Amino acid sequence: MLKKIDVQQLRLGMHLHAFEGAWIDHPFWRTRFVIEDTADLKKVLASGVRECWIDDARGLDVAAAPAAVQPPPTVASPPPVAAPAPRTAASMSEELHQAAAVVKRGRQAVSSMFNDARLGRAVDAEQCLPLVAQISDSVYRNPGALVSLARLKTADDYSYMHSVAVCALMVSLGRQLGLDEEACRQAGLAGLLHDIGKALMPLAVLNKPGKLTDLEFDLIKSHPARGHGLLLEGRGAGESALEVCLHHHEKMDGSGYPHALAGEQISRLARMGAVCDVYDAITSNRPYKSGWDPAESITRMASWKGHFDDKIFAAFVRSIGIYPTGSLVRMESGRLAVVVEQNAGKPAAPVLKLFFSTKSNMPIVPIRLCLATAQTHDRIVGREPPERWGFTQMDDLWIDPDLRRASR
Repeated sequence: MLKKIDVQQLRLGMHLHAFEGAWIDHPFWRTRFVIEDTADLKKVLASGVRECWIDDARGLDVAAAPAAVQPPPTVASPPPVAAPAPRTAASMSEELHQAAAVVKRGRQAVSSMFNDARLGRAVDAEQCLPLVAQISDSVYRNPGALVSLARLKTADDYSYMHSVAVCALMVSLGRQLGLDEEACRQAGLAGLLHDIGKALMPLAVLNKPGKLTDLEFDLIKSHPARGHGLLLEGRGAGESALEVCLHHHEKMDGSGYPHALAGEQISRLARMGAVCDVYDAITSNRPYKSGWDPAESITRMASWKGHFDDKIFAAFVRSIGIYPTGSLVRMESGRLAVVVEQNAGKPAAPVLKLFFSTKSNMPIVPIRLCLATAQTHDRIVGREPPERWGFTQMDDLWIDPDLRRASR
């Protein structure tokens, strides 16, 4: 029987069914499990959650059970998902603070999901729905904030944060393609789960600093099918998630894997997943290489003929900008700038922070410049490789380091 109780009544051996309140407040990526660890119990008591639901048929009951009230959805139903946040647009600086909290929870959630998969536990895609809802809400408020923040992963947490980043990129791309809100969330869920098969790959191979052997590469190439199998064995993963998981490494010219599909044989969602997966992979720091500049990555991807669906790739560029946030660009005036924000509907006219003069070869007092205003007399003439100038802390120019640390 399901009972609603105060969290102070929780004790070891109880089966936790659901939390009351917003998903972002509670300390776990999942619910519906028996509390067996004192540390987990302390996490609940220290959180902002005040009430929860237990199932006394699957765990211990309270000593004096409160009167039964109308229960939440049955055990077979998905966990409660927070109502969508108001669709009020937020500035980049405003949304970055909210996005930092979502990114931090996302890292914890995906880490737990991967660890569960490694231990042979079934993947419950339904438990990911609250996280996808939070990511979607952030993207709807400001498409650039969470997408840009999630790119700033370390080599150590790449596998987990890559899933969060691809989720956000899929939602943003879905919006650009005109998908409705539910379809965007399904695309986001597919992005979050697309690499679950890597949970079954040896860490020594995943994190190998040098070139993979043929045998090692064949092993890595098995992760889409292994992930697809995990999702089939679990529950809650619909056709969208299964399709993207299995086919996000297919290419339009038929040279991809695992099934060498070509053109329209690849579903639109899988074609979307291919673009989002590659962009985040090449812009991120990996155990074996540093990430490329975002604008350079867009340029390189555009040159890979036969890899991506042209229309989907064009929509992707519109969704993140020709010069994505964090890109280093050269101005007609000879100054260098970092892109700090996008202007909706004007992918070639972002907001910049000018900080260096190539004429004097010296830093200048940072100046914020919006290229979409009529009074602007400078313009971007091209992207600039950060390594040419020895810039190693580019991201600190567009995001407060304290805020970046808050997302970890």
